[in-house]
Amino acid sequence: MSASPLAFLFALELTLALAGAVWMYLAGYPAIVRPDPWRDSLYFLAGYLSLLGLERLTERLAPEAYRELDTLMRRLGRTLREAGIGHNTALALALASALGEELWFRGALLNVFAGWLGPGVGLVLQAALFAAGHPAPGRAGRLYVAWAFAAGLIFGGLYLASGSLVPGILAHFLYNAKGLEEAFGAPGPASR
Repeated sequence: MSASPLAFLFALELTLALAGAVWMYLAGYPAIVRPDPWRDSLYFLAGYLSLLGLERLTERLAPEAYRELDTLMRRLGRTLREAGIGHNTALALALASALGEELWFRGALLNVFAGWLGPGVGLVLQAALFAAGHPAPGRAGRLYVAWAFAAGLIFGGLYLASGSLVPGILAHFLYNAKGLEEAFGAPGPASR
C-alpha cells in the first residue's frame, strides 16, 4: 500500500469526522448530552466486551469465513508493513476511523434517522449504512458486512443509552487497534 491509499484513508476518515461534527453542530446534536466519566467508562467497557463477544460468536458460527477474514486482515498487515507503515501510523488510522465513523454514523446519521423515524429505526438504518461502508470480497466479505451491521448496532446502542459519543469512540478505537495489532502479527511474549 503506497502513501496515496493511506492518505486517502486518512482523508476519508477525517472528512467523515468533520462532516459529522459540522452536521451535529448545525443541527444542535450534542456529542455528550450529560457528561459522566464513570458512566461513559462503564458503557465503553460494555461496548468493547460486546465487540469481543461478537467476534467470538462469528468465529463459532462461521469458522471458515472467519478464517478467510483473518487471512485478509493478516494480508493487510503484511501489505502495510511492506509499505513501511509502522504501528504508530496504523494506530493513528485506527483513531481517525473511530472518530470519523462515530461522528458521522452515530453523531449525525443516527440522530437524523432517530428524529425522523424513531430511535429503533434510526439505530437499524445507521447500522445498515455502517455495514455498507465495510465491504470485503467473498465469503469473508459477507461475514464482515454482517459483523459490521451488528457492531453498528452496538455503537449506536452505546450512544442512545449513554447520550455520549465517547464510549463508542473509545470502544471503536480499541477494537480497531486490536485488529491492526493482530493483522501486523504482533510478536509473542517469547520474541519481545
